[in-house]
Amino acid sequence: MKFIKFLFVGIVFGILMTKSEAISWYRIQEMFRFQSFHMYGIIGTAVVLGIVGVYFIKKIGLKDISGNPIILHPKEKGFWRYIFGGTIFGFGWALSGACPGPMFVNIGVGFLSFIVVVLFSTVGTYLYGLLENKLPN
Repeated sequence: MKFIKFLFVGIVFGILMTKSEAISWYRIQEMFRFQSFHMYGIIGTAVVLGIVGVYFIKKIGLKDISGNPIILHPKEKGFWRYIFGGTIFGFGWALSGACPGPMFVNIGVGFLSFIVVVLFSTVGTYLYGLLENKLPN
């Protein structure tokens, strides 16, 4: 019962993603073809809310679920690592038609083909964990 609030937040997230059409491959295709502002508006709103959220985490000193303070470490600098990672992320997004959040929402609304996308995303995450210390900085 301790985690019921997180289940509720996940359900609300899924409903919002569905109603905003952020899980629609058609909307994602429109975005990549620069045909519609719809997805850019959603992403821009998420960025602004993320900035405000991080500001309040730092300002108020919020704690995580275990009661430990949330520490936000500065990101490492490196132009090419972000270009490379962003390119891989973009290819995955374009090929699957979904970024990581909507993948699970698509399964929840009945697009079972996204099980394959989640499977390979999990495999990729696992491989990154194995190879992380061998990759160039």
